[in-house]
Amino acid sequence: MGWMAWTLPTALFFAGIALLLVAMTVWQTVSPGRERKGFLPLTTSRGDRLFIGLLASAYGHLLVLALTDWPLWVATAICATGMAIIMKWG
Repeated sequence: MGWMAWTLPTALFFAGIALLLVAMTVWQTVSPGRERKGFLPLTTSRGDRLFIGLLASAYGHLLVLALTDWPLWVATAICATGMAIIMKWG
């Protein structure tokens, strides 16, 4: 594991993703969801929307880093808002 720079932000990021996956698993076990059609062009479950939101957030961060000089917290705020929208209405 010496190949990766395990800084506090990196560890918090991966811990957050792990906690999110555990929380979604518990939520699905306690209250099974159903597939539904939102603004996304396909029928999705909670897990599908989570995966799509995580991918969109990753690409959003990469686009902000590549095309702007904005601080990373701006990209994080935009992506968190986008993730909430996808999870709620996606």
